[in-house]
Amino acid sequence: MHDVMRKRLWRKLETLPDEQLYQVLDFIEFLEAKYAPGRAPAPSGLQRFAERLEDRMRLREVAPRAMSGTMKVIGTAGRVLDTLTETGQGIVEGLTGAAATRRSSSPAPGAASTSRE
Repeated sequence: MHDVMRKRLWRKLETLPDEQLYQVLDFIEFLEAKYAPGRAPAPSGLQRFAERLEDRMRLREVAPRAMSGTMKVIGTAGRVLDTLTETGQGIVEGLTGAAATRRSSSPAPGAASTSRE
């Protein structure tokens, strides 16, 4: 999808109330099942959990405002987990880089010392 289409769709979606957004989602899933040449990428674990929870709440006819609030909390939790993951990866990369620098700057084992006293 090109950027102009993405922005146009996003702009239209932002104006709709939550109830109609669920109708749009249902229609998109119908179109995907009927016309999409492949399957959409699988969601992450937390995203999959959130989607299943949202679907169950829709089946139980929970008010869209309550669902929206719940999904916002889960979305915030997802962003926190993403930030923690990125931070952990940065720490690991930093430690790996420091270890590599230390290895390259230390003399080879068995090398004679060249310092004079």
